[in-house]
Amino acid sequence: MIETTSRDRIEVLVDAPLAPTLAQLSEKVGLTGHTLIRTESGRGRHGEWSEDLISGATAKYIFLAIANREKADRFLEALVPLLDSHGLVVLRSTVEVIRPERF
Repeated sequence: MIETTSRDRIEVLVDAPLAPTLAQLSEKVGLTGHTLIRTESGRGRHGEWSEDLISGATAKYIFLAIANREKADRFLEALVPLLDSHGLVVLRSTVEVIRPERF
C-alpha cells in the first residue's frame, strides 16, 4: 500500500490582476509552488459573472497551492489584509499526498 501524508490544500478565487500578488505572497512564506486555473463564470453574493473575453477585465482564477500546516497558516495570514478589499473567496481543506517532500 502507498503511504500518504496530510497536507493543506488552499484555493483562492482571485481577480486576474491580483493573481501575481498572491504568487509573490506564497513565495515569500515559503510555498514551493502553485497553479492558476482560469475560470469562465460563476455566481456569488453579487449575482452572476462571466469572463469578458474581449477585454479580460472580469477574468478570475483559482489560485491552488498545497502546503504543510505551518506554511499554509503563514500564507493565509498574509491574505488577511486582502480579504475584504478584494472580496477573496478562500478555501482550506486537508488532502493526502503521496510525495510529501514536494509540499
